[in-house]
Amino acid sequence: MFAKVFTAATLLTAASAGCVRPSSTSSAAPSGPTGIPANGKFGIMALRSASPIHFASTSAEGSHLYLNAPETGAVCTGDNGGSAVFYLKDGGLYLYTTDGAPAQQMWVDRSGMGQGITGYSTGGQGVPRNGETTGFAIDSNNSLSFNGVGFLACPGAPNGGWSIWVDAGISQPGGHEGCLGFSARAVEESSPFPCEYSQQ
Repeated sequence: MFAKVFTAATLLTAASAGCVRPSSTSSAAPSGPTGIPANGKFGIMALRSASPIHFASTSAEGSHLYLNAPETGAVCTGDNGGSAVFYLKDGGLYLYTTDGAPAQQMWVDRSGMGQGITGYSTGGQGVPRNGETTGFAIDSNNSLSFNGVGFLACPGAPNGGWSIWVDAGISQPGGHEGCLGFSARAVEESSPFPCEYSQQ
């Protein structure tokens, strides 16, 4: 899977050369047809030129998302190369899990306390008090956004990875320094393996 993501990343190099933090004023609705089919499965690749997270894949561990995290603890039916696999449904972003397993859905907390923190809940686990679960969309460039805004990655996460936050207008969410805005590019996975991702 990583090889497939890297190949896609190579093809996108020219288009992403001027990658900057997505505008917070853009529309959450797709501006045109997306390359990801309805109910299609995809990985999320970070695009931020000349940075440690450029072309980094997204993994899920301990109820949160990370870039460049070498270990995930996910139990999968095959090898996804350590990358998490997602799908969209009714504005919600879900992890692709095994049949019969509890759903694992992404949430975002943009409140003053949450500052844009992201995570995922499993089954009846619930979400934080100010957590939002709908508003995810993929545009015609296959870029993922949440209610029209992009994402930040902050260093210092477990295993040397970068934690993923929604851009809530705070440059150092959670007090983290060195955070970078990035474009979250959805990369279609034609034959992904379902997983059960670890919980906090």
